Amino acid sequence: MIKVLVTGADGFIGSHLTELLLEKGYKVKALAYYNSFNNWGWLDDLPAHSNLEIVTGDIRDPHFVRQIMAGTQIVFHLAALIAIPYSYHAPDSYVDTNIKGTLNVCQAARELGGIRVLSTSTSEVYGTAQYVPIDEKHPKQPQSPYSATKIAADAIALSFYNAFELPLTIVRPFNTYGPRQSARAIIPTIITQILNGTEQIRLGDLTPTRDFNYVKDTCSGFLSIAQSDSTIGKEINVASNSEISMSEIFEMIKEILDSKVRNLSDEQRIRPPKSEVLRLCGDNGLITSLTDWLPKYTLEQGLKETIEWFSIRQNLDKYKAGIYNL
Repeated sequence: MIKVLVTGADGFIGSHLTELLLEKGYKVKALAYYNSFNNWGWLDDLPAHSNLEIVTGDIRDPHFVRQIMAGTQIVFHLAALIAIPYSYHAPDSYVDTNIKGTLNVCQAARELGGIRVLSTSTSEVYGTAQYVPIDEKHPKQPQSPYSATKIAADAIALSFYNAFELPLTIVRPFNTYGPRQSARAIIPTIITQILNGTEQIRLGDLTPTRDFNYVKDTCSGFLSIAQSDSTIGKEINVASNSEISMSEIFEMIKEILDSKVRNLSDEQRIRPPKSEVLRLCGDNGLITSLTDWLPKYTLEQGLKETIEWFSIRQNLDKYKAGIYNL
């Protein structure tokens, strides 16, 4: 039985990845961020499993990271601060968590030996597309403190592959959506506001385009990359090879929910002009050439499953739809 560690397992993608790994027969150690309330984030919603061990701690502590990585064969490193607006207010915390946290994982893997590392990046490192589809050779553009720290974290991780031959891959998902996603993201914020009966919902700029991937496709991408030795030492996009504007997403969700809701532009949800990433459309040629991965969900299928999950009252009640969350 392969023993793996998932950092950031209490989050949106991390909890889904934990579920997938358990389903595939892995023994999973899931790291949730320590808090005194004994809250495990979205892991609280997972049923108990004999192959699941949940630990709490902080990715910023190198001694703790080394301790929890001992005895594992693969580390899926997802722990990060990811909210772009909050990075404008607290960039120092992003440096500590995203850069130092990645360094701690890589250093521990090097010292312990025999550990495969998958370090999670983001399509935000590319900034506004200079050409599409965006392949892994596209220039990096730090258009927010968040994306700057992820560029730096990717560089730290790759340096351990180049300098120390650490078996490492940079996994770069484009815009993932699905059940459990924070309402700071465009799709959940539209869905939660509509389901709560708002007649006018508050959104930001609806002109940018994004490459959306349903969370189950993103997680299967992680697994396919981990199962292929040919992916070691590479940066790999997990993308759909398509793009859609925020306004089109808004209209799709309205149609599925049969809603007549109107959008009210909210200034606090609009990024500074030079920070807004105007266009993202990823090239998935590399992952499909190196693994057996292909996206299985259409955007409509993924949206319907997402809406179905949010429509369950106990799930919707976990969201404060009327509050803008940085």
